[in-house]
Amino acid sequence: MPRLTAADLEDAAQSATAMCSLVSGLPGVDEVGAHGRIAMLGTRSIKTSSKNWAIDTAISMVDLTTLEGMDTAGKVRALCAKAKHPDPLDPSVPHVAAVCVYGDMVATARAEVGSTVRVAAVATAFPSGRAELDVKLADTAHAVAAGADEIDMVIDRGAFLAGDLGLVFEQIKAVKAICGSAHLKVILETGELQTLDNVRRASWLAMLAGADFIKTSTGKVTPAATLPVTLVMLEAIRDFHEITGRRIGMKPAGGIRTSKDAIKYLVLVNETLGEDWLNPDLFRFGASTLLNDLLQQRQRMTTGHYSGPDYVTID
Repeated sequence: MPRLTAADLEDAAQSATAMCSLVSGLPGVDEVGAHGRIAMLGTRSIKTSSKNWAIDTAISMVDLTTLEGMDTAGKVRALCAKAKHPDPLDPSVPHVAAVCVYGDMVATARAEVGSTVRVAAVATAFPSGRAELDVKLADTAHAVAAGADEIDMVIDRGAFLAGDLGLVFEQIKAVKAICGSAHLKVILETGELQTLDNVRRASWLAMLAGADFIKTSTGKVTPAATLPVTLVMLEAIRDFHEITGRRIGMKPAGGIRTSKDAIKYLVLVNETLGEDWLNPDLFRFGASTLLNDLLQQRQRMTTGHYSGPDYVTID
């Protein structure tokens, strides 16, 4: 990393010109090294007691998600019931962190979960991010007014890849201002950013613009979350925190389906950022099917056998 100071970052947070200079000057990512570190961490063995803790922690970090054109109020209510009580037969199972829905379903979700679980809404012309700023702001304002605790916005990848970093920066800042007390998660859609260098630049841009979380993907593009991409984003969060003292959250989303996968991400977070980030305030999984596998693995570790196919609901 270049020798950046808190004053450098403060300037970059206030000025698109300073931000572009800082982000453009970031060093390239050692891609071979990143993949090597992931391979090394993948060999770590997890003791049974640690695995029990990891599964419950992962459950508490899930943003249980439904983002389909055929979503109905009934489906969202059922999802919220599962979010509050993932296993109705076992009250020791923690509730998830949030439910994530389209903006028009926020009021339904808010009424269902109360204050137990947070409500996250995708906004800003999700998943493409291709709309005028006033449309993006109206989308965000509607979700916040309906009761969203968190906004998951998408960046304009076309603008980013065309080099118009200032436009992306100013749009994030404008959305952040509309969020009020709601937390802002900025989705980079890393599968469209093409290189790990671009992932690093987009991560820094989003944090400088005011993101509370940076998020890999919409789940609508392949590849979605990957461990190398997540490592690069976590390292950006680490370096940003070391300079500013500000903790930014991380949310890998899309393609994380098994407990084994989730535990690999938790190991990566612990090794890169430390235990402070191993909580739902700073780390989330964007997922629709991961919770089912976590519940099945949890029951196996409790009872010694896997449950039947109807043990968990099909989302």
